[in-house]
Amino acid sequence: MNKDEIIRMAREAGWDINDLIDVFDFGVRLERFADLVAAAEREACAKVCLSEWSTHGQMEAGGVFAAAIRARGNT
Repeated sequence: MNKDEIIRMAREAGWDINDLIDVFDFGVRLERFADLVAAAEREACAKVCLSEWSTHGQMEAGGVFAAAIRARGNT
């Protein structure tokens, strides 16, 4: 994950660097930002599983691992 992706996710979570953060809204924005970062990291890991396992002729196993990683976002 690079700086631009983090900034995009922070903006998607509701942060704008030109605004002052409302104290009462800070927790909600921070939690949403953390969820976005975690989802991006899970997806990156799932893609690595698919890529690495497919190069070893084990696409099915890679798919199982990728699905398990992605499912962690639903718990």
